[in-house]
Amino acid sequence: MPIQSNKRQRTCIACGATQQKGAFHRIVRTAEGAAAFDPTGRAAGRGAYVCTGACLAAAKKTRKLERALRCKVTDQDYERLAREIALVEAPGRNEE
Repeated sequence: MPIQSNKRQRTCIACGATQQKGAFHRIVRTAEGAAAFDPTGRAAGRGAYVCTGACLAAAKKTRKLERALRCKVTDQDYERLAREIALVEAPGRNEE
């Protein structure tokens, strides 16, 4: 009989995939009301999870990130978040 883990599962806001926290990228609403990438997963504030940069783009189209964070997310915020997630997903590449 396999040992069951009691760790809480997180859900991607775009595709609905469910995994443990470490498999996702966390985006948090800061105290100022802006969206910020949280690489540690421990920043204070309301958070939302996405699997990949592609899921972030899908969340932008459907405005799911704005609903999850309950704040306005600008195009500049989305561009910054996409760049930061791309750097984490491909750590061997240099920032251009």
